Amino acid sequence: MTAPVRVTHPFHPLFGQEIAFVERRVHWGDDLLFYRDHRGYVTSLPTRWTSLQDEDLFLVVSAGRSHFRVTDLIDLASLITELQFALRALKDRHEL
Repeated sequence: MTAPVRVTHPFHPLFGQEIAFVERRVHWGDDLLFYRDHRGYVTSLPTRWTSLQDEDLFLVVSAGRSHFRVTDLIDLASLITELQFALRALKDRHEL
């Protein structure tokens, strides 16, 4: 086991809690922290969601005034467009 780290992602169920991680590893291009959950199972979360990752400069500079980065909003808009297209395709298929 290693020293505990704090979960810093505001929407993660363990937000604010400390976890003792088992291993840090890059897997499929993602920097992951592996830890044991409350049942003892090894699970993971992105290192960037923990105190092990350096502070996000965007969040520091925005100081809470902006909750979203422009690139994140563009990605979200693309995802919504894809979902709308897929939903329309499903509806069209059921109407046939």
